[in-house]
Amino acid sequence: MVVLALLGDVMLGRRVGDALSRAGPGAVFSDDLVAVLGEADAVVANLECCISTRGERWPDPGKPFFFRAPPVAVDALRRLGVSVVTLANNHALDYGYDALMDTLSLLHDAGIATTGAGVDVDAARLPAHLAVGDTTIAIIGCTDHPQDYAASSSRPGVALASLGTTVDRWVLQAIHDAPEDCVMVEPHWGPNMVGAPIARVRSAAAGLRAAGATVVAGHSAHVFHGVSERVLFDLGDFVDDYATDPDLRNDLGLMFLLELCRGEPTRVSAVPIALDYCHTRLASPDEAEWIRARFVSACAAFGTPVLEHDDRLVVDLCDATSRRS
Repeated sequence: MVVLALLGDVMLGRRVGDALSRAGPGAVFSDDLVAVLGEADAVVANLECCISTRGERWPDPGKPFFFRAPPVAVDALRRLGVSVVTLANNHALDYGYDALMDTLSLLHDAGIATTGAGVDVDAARLPAHLAVGDTTIAIIGCTDHPQDYAASSSRPGVALASLGTTVDRWVLQAIHDAPEDCVMVEPHWGPNMVGAPIARVRSAAAGLRAAGATVVAGHSAHVFHGVSERVLFDLGDFVDDYATDPDLRNDLGLMFLLELCRGEPTRVSAVPIALDYCHTRLASPDEAEWIRARFVSACAAFGTPVLEHDDRLVVDLCDATSRRS
């Protein structure tokens, strides 16, 4: 069996970056949280910032938030055991092309693989590859926004894709061409701060699964969504310095441990977490109860039962349609 830890939005800029620079990675993630991640054979995250000391803010007067982390952020990722990050999101180019190139260089030098952004469109669309024991895994990063961050044949950027009732052919082809035992798609899709996946996201998920994706693990909403078969619609946030919505409670989340047997997902265990300001820890019992109730409800909307085991929320994936069937 192989266990992948799946983390949602990891934002290491702004005040989180200040904390890292001031006190180091130990100040941002609790020891007990890091210990749980130590159960995984590999950790995959959505890195929602660039890592650099260079660059200027992207010239978009309508863009409210810009995220750039200091180089010590790489040490924070290594403390979490991160093996792969997707950079396909709306913050990879917040500080321009040089900052994105620094991000790629720093991550690769640290042995962290990337997908979803690159020096040109071909590089941005390349999957990341993991080999854990006898299991091989391809991870494909893509994002449906913003248009002006898209890589082209002559400039760096992100792997932009239409993700709705139709899915860009390049994504479907990448799924089809991947020779790995497990092919995971990590789409950054849909609007922020919604409590459930919107219709076009559900359509895109169906298209990705029909194309042969073993599992789909999305993000963008800043709050976790439910699970339907082998689709985790939104992983939510993992660390940030954001304001908290009193109803959606984006400060209470989940990290997900996905179990694979010979490349096929068997179950996912969701571990309740709490996002304090610039610090993430395991949730308290009261916080975990709120998270449990919301996750059970979100999964029930898809007819997905949730079990409880050792303070974790477990979804059985064995009945989902096999990618190789």
